[in-house]
Amino acid sequence: MRQVIGITGGIASGKSSISAFLKESGCTVIDADIAAREVVEPGQEAYARIIETFGEEILQEDKTIDRAKLGNIIFTDKEKRLLLNSIVHPAVRKRMIARKDAAFDREEDAVFMDIPLLFESKLTSMVDKTLLIYVDERVQIERLMRRNGYTEAEALARITSQMPLSEKKALADAVIDNNGDLEHTKRQVKETLLGWDVKIKS
Repeated sequence: MRQVIGITGGIASGKSSISAFLKESGCTVIDADIAAREVVEPGQEAYARIIETFGEEILQEDKTIDRAKLGNIIFTDKEKRLLLNSIVHPAVRKRMIARKDAAFDREEDAVFMDIPLLFESKLTSMVDKTLLIYVDERVQIERLMRRNGYTEAEALARITSQMPLSEKKALADAVIDNNGDLEHTKRQVKETLLGWDVKIKS
């Protein structure tokens, strides 16, 4: 039975490490963040619509979109943010679905979709099962401080701007505890997938 498994988490929860592990194991992992960057590149339909909507002043010299300029516009204007999302989100979903279909055409049994805002953006209809990479808030804070050089207050501000992982826990089909070392986390992932009849090579 072919399955689409959504992987999600929070900032510094270790989701990227699990996606990398699955890729190394030969699995197809479709990354929503990568798709979001690709659909706004020059020549793409979403790119043309963004320029049409926000004007050429958001372009850099090389004609790529200046993310900082566009970010400044949408973060201070909710209507414009929703307008941008209405252009980008359907294009991202379309690209991810095309990649999933291509993987299934190659006779792959399972495809993984790495979607940070899986629950927040109500994208669970795109997947059959959801896998949450979970860590305690204290671990998130420590990892962010170490990784990004944030103060405790800066780390906490970024964590609290997201849906709490404790809330996501109640929504996920399976929860992977990533408070310990990576090998322990990988074992949990393999056991969970085996329970879903998904075998991975590593």
